[in-house]
Amino acid sequence: MENIHEILPFLIPLVIAEFALLGYTLWHILTHKNYKHGNRTLWLIVSIALMGFAGPILYFIFGKEETG
Repeated sequence: MENIHEILPFLIPLVIAEFALLGYTLWHILTHKNYKHGNRTLWLIVSIALMGFAGPILYFIFGKEETG
């Protein structure tokens, strides 16, 4: 039980960052129409299924359409 108390100060910010990134990713997917690869449904499934950092990072690398 002492080990969890030692890593908790590092774990809490990591979990907060993970959910913030997921929230921003879901918002971005739902508010945009164009994607480099795939469609909205595919990126929603990928982002939620790989809910850690992998899904959102994959979306921003391979799915997000560049604007400008």
